Amino acid sequence: MFRRSILVLSAAALLAACHSSKQITQSPAPVSNAVPAAAAEFRAAWVATVANINWPSKPGLPVAQQQQEAIALLDFLKANHFNAVIFQVRPQADALYKSSLEPWSYYLTGTQGKAPEPFYDPLEFWVEAAHDRGLELHVWLNPYRAHHTAGKEISDQSIVKTHPELVVKLKEGYWWMDPSRQQVQDHTAAVVKDLVKRYDIDGVHFDDYFYPYPSYNNNEDFPDDASWAAYQKAGGTLSRGDWRRESVNKLIERLYKEIKAEKKHVKFGLSPFGIWRPGNPESIAGFDQYDQLYADAKLWLNKGWIDYFAPQLYWPINRIPQSFPVLLGWWQGENTMQRHLWPGISDGRDTSAKNVNEILSQVMISRGMLPQSKGVIHWSISSLTGNPNMMKGLLDGPYKQDALVPASPWLDNTPPAMPVVTSDKQADQLTVRWTHPDMKDVFRWVVYYQYGNAWSYTILNRNDRSFELKLLENKQALKKIAVTAVDRVGNESAKYEIAVQ
Repeated sequence: MFRRSILVLSAAALLAACHSSKQITQSPAPVSNAVPAAAAEFRAAWVATVANINWPSKPGLPVAQQQQEAIALLDFLKANHFNAVIFQVRPQADALYKSSLEPWSYYLTGTQGKAPEPFYDPLEFWVEAAHDRGLELHVWLNPYRAHHTAGKEISDQSIVKTHPELVVKLKEGYWWMDPSRQQVQDHTAAVVKDLVKRYDIDGVHFDDYFYPYPSYNNNEDFPDDASWAAYQKAGGTLSRGDWRRESVNKLIERLYKEIKAEKKHVKFGLSPFGIWRPGNPESIAGFDQYDQLYADAKLWLNKGWIDYFAPQLYWPINRIPQSFPVLLGWWQGENTMQRHLWPGISDGRDTSAKNVNEILSQVMISRGMLPQSKGVIHWSISSLTGNPNMMKGLLDGPYKQDALVPASPWLDNTPPAMPVVTSDKQADQLTVRWTHPDMKDVFRWVVYYQYGNAWSYTILNRNDRSFELKLLENKQALKKIAVTAVDRVGNESAKYEIAVQ
């Protein structure tokens, strides 16, 4: 009886093993014929103009050279499958665009207040050139910096001279607007509204400069005694730190509402210092932006006063006190309104395999931790253009395929109408053409194509109306095509599909 049971069990085990072996060696299921979705991932780079960090290469260049340098940067981003550029237009209460509110930037013409000659509007040029390449353009402003140490002489048109009551001088030579002053808040809001109203931009962007870093004032307190005394005299009851934070909070909330009132599709993005407060989470140590910059960045994220949040996580994965994934996970836990969380990463100038692997790993960690809205912003574009090893790693790896900017459903959840598509077979190729009932609602196009059982796609720009495909690719016949329209906030239309006969 016992022996027979063993034999029965052995036979059953043998059958199970055979069945298991059959499962392991089974051929994979055929690929579905359903059209897949194009990848969605925010891929942006900062272009800094302050101190001519990225563009133009120096002040006072001829207009033609400024434009050539701009086109080279935008062509670089397009070629390497980026889809957005964060362009600094207000480095020090000045303008790299035609403004009635602030003077032309020294970093553009070499003289603050002097317009380009022959005249052109750099922001208008950048916007059109970016959009023609399928890139979003976000204007990057400093809300409070009045004059940078690299800005040379202060002109008579500078806010330092036109409204000296609104600014203070710091020990390191910077001039700073006083964030607590209502006139400062009104002026910055007017600058932002002017940009949103007059230019076809895709976003407004602030970085980590709110109240200045303590080192700018020799680690002494911000010199706002007069404003603080006036607040107390008027019956104010907040502590000095809370009073300062409230001033910044009021501006952030106000700007979000005013941008949306002007153009709802224009995104508001913030890129604060990467640590909110030491000990959050518990392993984190370092600079305290809440206490030192008076920036309650966690509150802005919690309240949803932004459309995308890009904390500057400029540290390696394995630096325990400032670990990239640990901080990213903490910020995601604070993302209660489920806005886009696209961390800022520092590519650096290091061309070594170790650094390339670090950046590729950060991109992949971000993808894994934030699968619903992937993306990062690279600091800065010069760290990419000057690092061919980094770009090869990105283009051979995570950026091998082009991607759309993730949609922002809280801004607009209505996809554009489906395009109308025709095709024309000639010799060994197929030409696909399309039109659309509302061209103003389209920012990019996606052409999908199936060879054999494998699907692929190409993302095209707003001016494209046709695409050519070979009828035979790698011995596989072209079987099906599909075309979609994509709007300004990333909504994709239904697919117009055509079987290739």
